[in-house]
Amino acid sequence: MSDKPQPQQSSQGWAPKQPEPVPQAAPGGPGSDGTPGDPGGPGKSGKKPRRKRTGWGRLIPTWRMVLGTCLGAILLVIGVFALGYYLVKIPPANAAATKQSNVYLYADGSQLARDGEVNRENVTLAQISKDAQHAALAAEDRDFYTESAVDPKAMIRAGWNTATGKGRQSGSTITQQYVKNYYLGQEQTATRKVKEFFISIKLDRQKSKDDILEGYLNTSYYGRNAYGIQAAAQAYYGVDAKNLTIGQSAYLAALLNAPSEYDVVAHPENKSAALARWNYVLDGMVKKNWLTQADRAKVTFPQPKQEVVAAAMSGQRGYLVQAVKDYLVSNKIIDEDTLTTGGYRITTTLQKSRQNAFVKAVDDQVMSNLDKKNRKVDRYVRAGGVSIDPATGKVVAMYGGIDYTKQYVNNATRRDYQVGSTFKPFVFTSAVQNGSQTQDGRTITPNTVYDGTNKRPVRGWNGGSYAPENEDKTSYGPITVRTATDKSVNAVYAQMAVDVGPGRVKQTAEALGVPSTTPDLTATPSIALGPSTASVLDTAEAYATLANHGKHGTYTLVEKVTKDGTSAVSLPRQDTEQAVPREAADTTTSILQSVVEGGTGTAALAAGRPAAGKTGTAEEDQAAWFAGYTPDLATVVSVMGQDPDTGTHESLYGALGRPRINGGGYPAQIWAQYTKAALKGSSAKDFDLQLQPGAEEQQLPSTGPTDETPGTDGQDDGGQTTGGTASQSPPSDQTQGQTQGQTDGQTQGQTEGQTQGQTEGQTDGGTTTGGGTTDGTTTGGTTDAGTTTTGGDTAAPSGGTTDGGGTAGTTAGAGPLSGLTSRKH
Repeated sequence: MSDKPQPQQSSQGWAPKQPEPVPQAAPGGPGSDGTPGDPGGPGKSGKKPRRKRTGWGRLIPTWRMVLGTCLGAILLVIGVFALGYYLVKIPPANAAATKQSNVYLYADGSQLARDGEVNRENVTLAQISKDAQHAALAAEDRDFYTESAVDPKAMIRAGWNTATGKGRQSGSTITQQYVKNYYLGQEQTATRKVKEFFISIKLDRQKSKDDILEGYLNTSYYGRNAYGIQAAAQAYYGVDAKNLTIGQSAYLAALLNAPSEYDVVAHPENKSAALARWNYVLDGMVKKNWLTQADRAKVTFPQPKQEVVAAAMSGQRGYLVQAVKDYLVSNKIIDEDTLTTGGYRITTTLQKSRQNAFVKAVDDQVMSNLDKKNRKVDRYVRAGGVSIDPATGKVVAMYGGIDYTKQYVNNATRRDYQVGSTFKPFVFTSAVQNGSQTQDGRTITPNTVYDGTNKRPVRGWNGGSYAPENEDKTSYGPITVRTATDKSVNAVYAQMAVDVGPGRVKQTAEALGVPSTTPDLTATPSIALGPSTASVLDTAEAYATLANHGKHGTYTLVEKVTKDGTSAVSLPRQDTEQAVPREAADTTTSILQSVVEGGTGTAALAAGRPAAGKTGTAEEDQAAWFAGYTPDLATVVSVMGQDPDTGTHESLYGALGRPRINGGGYPAQIWAQYTKAALKGSSAKDFDLQLQPGAEEQQLPSTGPTDETPGTDGQDDGGQTTGGTASQSPPSDQTQGQTQGQTDGQTQGQTEGQTQGQTEGQTDGGTTTGGGTTDGTTTGGTTDAGTTTTGGDTAAPSGGTTDGGGTAGTTAGAGPLSGLTSRKH
């Protein structure tokens, strides 16, 4: 061994590291000819280098990323589903034992009614007719027996429809609806929907489809305080669920969608919508082969019965509670499903003393005088009424009908009887509001003269010939607007509607409070005669606006609502707005005062208060109205004819032993008795009116005419001159005022002192001048309808009947005329 020291190994840390030799390519091997070789060593193939993604390419996910994301999402959904399924338990049922009642109170806090008694009788599926089962399935879930407990597609579709404004849609299966009714609640929250989803899936695994359908039919709400199909079958048709016919079954199934809205007895105006739903159910039964097309063709609509067995809601209580419920639901304060869960304490605006006074007035004036044994027509007599405080819009009293358990429909809120001539004041209000003129350019005021000839064709209307008939086919000739209102002359008001424009009249009526959706409220000349079917409540709201000097505030029936005795439910603000100018409303009030003081509404004088009002009669005397107000109370009363068995409208000819029933009779008498009692103890107020220029009435001179004065019997509105030319008239006649026949673009009040020789008996239908004699005949007793012609004579006999029924033949200087001279404007 040599003694020469060996080189230190690298492990010893001191020798510099020598570079490793680079292996040379073997001859003929890779790389010898310039081709790439395997960097791993000689004789091996190298991998293709991976390209780096640059630019926009870096933003595009690879297939590995997409696949991974999808798998991750699926696993997440499965995990959430499994977690929800595990965590959500089927809770105890919220059956009738846990259901609370709603308490309804008068304005003073005394109890009006309690509706918490659950009207339900559970039955087995075998006790429900197959037609009733199939109808419910056709209405709510046609694939119930073949589908799963939930329908995600339907839920997504319903959510989309709701979000896009197509109305609240239900995407729930019958299983989900049963879970909501029986285990959960009616609140519209995401938490409840999640629970409903998982409970439905669990329930579907634990119970049979028959059990679920049975539970659903026993827990569903059908309206009329009926829970479950057995209670509904009794409430609507007086039969057991096992005896329901195809038509009856389809109707009850239709109610599931909107229980109160589709009750055609309570809401006859909604019958078309209910029929559409009823047909939808029947068509679904045919589509699923549960009903043959031949049997489908034989089915007729089964009208529900009028009576409802619910002792706790007897008398007026049921009408009042249902009206309050409708108010809460229609104003979106509480939805119907939530309200039925109970627990609410509702203080109404109804005043107990006035409510009792209304009932007593109807009983005293009408119901106690019926003789149903000897007069069949007396079986048809019904009444409805509403009283509103004009300053606040609060409904203080309501009369709904003979008894809620005998007649379900509320006569105060139903919209299927014509309002008749109670609509005419809205035409005049619109005329003043719009500064309207007659066809020959005269501004319409209370003193404007029109042609009151019976069946006079209206002028200026391009929609076809229209020539309305006056009450009792009476022709009045030239007549002032005030007198035409007193006598309710159709010919005058139809022409006035054309002069104003039917569209404008409709707008004014809606501004006053008549709903735009009122049936038969059309922009045609006939609008003036009241073919529309606004309810008594609608009409009272509009007249309250007139009483409140044209300020309109939507009526209210509810003062306060609390839940479980503590938390208050917010109510809509009762804002008022100037719906029509004050002078338009007040001038209308002035002519309606004349109706009470000397026209068709004189029976209202018995109230002992300054009052304004209008009578009205529907076609064939199927309804008679009186709509009136004092400065602090607006009340509308209607007496209607209805068959107690079928619900059809009936004429009231011969009712109560009278040839006819019209607005100036029993409705005005009820109004007077109620108003006198309702305002007892308060001081009488005069109307504070701001009238349209030219609307003021002329005052009778201190040496005015007496009963013996020729040609003045029954005169109206500040005096009528009779006969002679200017040179023949005595000075007192020359200064007494302009005659009713004068219409030379000026009103009576603007032309005092003008001589008769300067006037013309011009009317809307033509002009009468000089040398003739015109006799003005009229009915109605208190006003004359005579024309005055220069150089002619005028006679104005009194007496006869009018729209209000009965005569009011007062003489000049007494009765209504003395009231006119002392009126405060």
